[in-house]
Amino acid sequence: MDSRQPPHIPITIFTGFLGAGKTSIILSLLPLLPKDYKVVLLKNEFGDVQVDSQLAKQSSLTAVSEILNGCMCCVLVGQMETALREIRDKYRPDRIIIECSGSAFPATLAFQIRELERQTDNDLRLDAIVTVIDAENFAGYEDTSPTAKMQASYSDIILIVRISLVIMRQSYTSAQNKHEHLDERALDILIDNLNTLNLDTPKIKCNGRNGVDPNVLFGIDSKLFRDPIPQGVEDHHDEVKTLTAYRGFLPTCHNHEHHDRESCTSHIEVDVDKGMLESALASLSKESVWRVKGFIRLDSAIWILNWAFGRYDLTLLKGDTSFMRDASIRLTMMGDKYELDRKPIPVAVKKFCADLQVQVM
Repeated sequence: MDSRQPPHIPITIFTGFLGAGKTSIILSLLPLLPKDYKVVLLKNEFGDVQVDSQLAKQSSLTAVSEILNGCMCCVLVGQMETALREIRDKYRPDRIIIECSGSAFPATLAFQIRELERQTDNDLRLDAIVTVIDAENFAGYEDTSPTAKMQASYSDIILIVRISLVIMRQSYTSAQNKHEHLDERALDILIDNLNTLNLDTPKIKCNGRNGVDPNVLFGIDSKLFRDPIPQGVEDHHDEVKTLTAYRGFLPTCHNHEHHDRESCTSHIEVDVDKGMLESALASLSKESVWRVKGFIRLDSAIWILNWAFGRYDLTLLKGDTSFMRDASIRLTMMGDKYELDRKPIPVAVKKFCADLQVQVM
């Protein structure tokens, strides 16, 4: 074993509701760490569209491991233990960061890691649970989401993010920064509200686009969840519905249903219209749809789309794009289970799909 390696591998759990900014915070920490500090990210994503993982792979992370198509605090519980053991044996990192899905309740994850501590003689050890709060939207989804309240209630640190997503201009070379447009009075009200849920946990305001000093988040040595899970504490809230939206290449003859695609490859509409994308995103209702993320073809390139509560950004995807060879759009839509389960589907969702000419699966 390398003598510089720590006697154990600390694990930091990042939790927070959909679109709170977990991935952005994690990526903002990396440039602030020593260059030889090895971090592996274990990422739990809704659906099978690996959006945030693709972003993470373009960073300085040692590796990214993914758990897809479910929540690892309940139905995929065994996969997390297996993944953590594999990360330890393959990479022996200085730290493992777990990024939970937006509906995960951190207590069950923490108890699993506590069990791993015993099984591995503290080689894998829980360091901290960090809950990321979207300052602008927390008051809205807290009212309807028991999970959001639970995440804020069971945490070592509450990180209050005041950054809205960056809106990319049509050139995709410059950005309009809309961060920190929550005034101090509104922020004080939010902190008072958080104190009613969890008085003792430190609340830290995120330092703009620079994130937060890793020394504040790392080395906590959490004391949470060392005892058996208390009776009456729920381990998961099935409140998020996930839809997959897909669009292949559209023949420009407009006879989409009966057209022989092979006979008109020179008349295939590949790129998504930028104006139509903006119009479709603007039509979404924050009450029924909370997050849209995925891949979209613009200007003969593949871009990563992240939309949350009316804000969105686009990031150029570098590297392998072969998974989009036959598609213009691959998106995962996440929102209120009761709204998205309605028949017929909500008007806003229907319009979004019609505008982008996507099929919902």
